[in-house]
Amino acid sequence: MALLIDADVIIQAERRALDFDTWLRSHAGEEIKLAAITVAELWRSVERASGVHRAKRQKYLQAVLAVFDVVPYSQTAAVEHARLWADIEAAGQRMSPHDLMLAATARESGATIVTFNTRRFAAVPGLTVLKP
Repeated sequence: MALLIDADVIIQAERRALDFDTWLRSHAGEEIKLAAITVAELWRSVERASGVHRAKRQKYLQAVLAVFDVVPYSQTAAVEHARLWADIEAAGQRMSPHDLMLAATARESGATIVTFNTRRFAAVPGLTVLKP
């Protein structure tokens, strides 16, 4: 089973609120990846930072990106995204576009989303979510 790491997990690891190395070792037999939308969310934090914080955050993110493969936002994921978006709207619910893209990427690739924000993904049927 592949695991897609949400941006909040990487952020908590950067802040040292999560012992990410220990968590990764506990999932050593699993494929652990990032979705392309997660890379965009994380890179935005670099773009918004300034001075020493920017350099430090960029170095951290580059180290993370060197470790994990990135799952692209494919045409198939885009179609899955549209389905999820329509279904969630029809149910009278809302979900951020980035979360929908991550959920669609996970469903399309059969992956589990690893996030601290499990409630955000509760509206997505057939999606497996794991809290680190």
